[in-house]
Amino acid sequence: MIKPPLIELHGLTKIYGSGDAAFAALKGVDLTIQSGEFLAVMGPSGSGKSTLMNLLGCLDTPTSGSYFFKGIAVENLNKDQRSLIRRHALGFIFQGFNLLARTSALENVELPLLYRGYSRKQRHQLAREALASVGIPEKERNTPAELSGGQQQRVAIARAIVTNPDTLFADEPTGNLDSTTTHEIMDLLTRLNSERGISIIMVTHEDEVASHANRVIRVRDGLIESDVKK
Repeated sequence: MIKPPLIELHGLTKIYGSGDAAFAALKGVDLTIQSGEFLAVMGPSGSGKSTLMNLLGCLDTPTSGSYFFKGIAVENLNKDQRSLIRRHALGFIFQGFNLLARTSALENVELPLLYRGYSRKQRHQLAREALASVGIPEKERNTPAELSGGQQQRVAIARAIVTNPDTLFADEPTGNLDSTTTHEIMDLLTRLNSERGISIIMVTHEDEVASHANRVIRVRDGLIESDVKK
């Protein structure tokens, strides 16, 4: 049996507002992404790339068109069903890290497991393994304030992969980091993609960051302007 693509979009549109105030953020996007790809999404402010990411990450629903995730018609799912996909198949990394300030690195990484009902012992074990896989096993007791920006992003990546997701969505993952740390984080994401087979879909405005991906699409005025594979 042939496996369906990871993601398949046909004529996807997203319109905000109505009447004279209506704004088409996406104007009919067609896109296919295969499992295991590392895709960078680029485009100027207002191009529609953030809207596209929100739809792909099951955080929003399209106005029209179809979105298949591993063969499942996402546009037909209700809010709870989309939440299940996010919880069991997706991981998210953000520019601002989004860590709980008064909580240790280990406890931050454990959060997705808490929502899944894992025991305390299971949470500790899996979170420690995730922190080790991103290179900071010794930082498990530190709070975000005690960590550098790069270390905080590593904790955020560990949190995103602790549930072993199929796909990581990374929204400007290096936007708050210096060039050296940016290179380290991108090497880590590249390794997760190549060694663990995790599909990565990343929004970035930096060409150097996008160069780590094996495919780059550029979005402009709600449409895909170019789609280049290495």
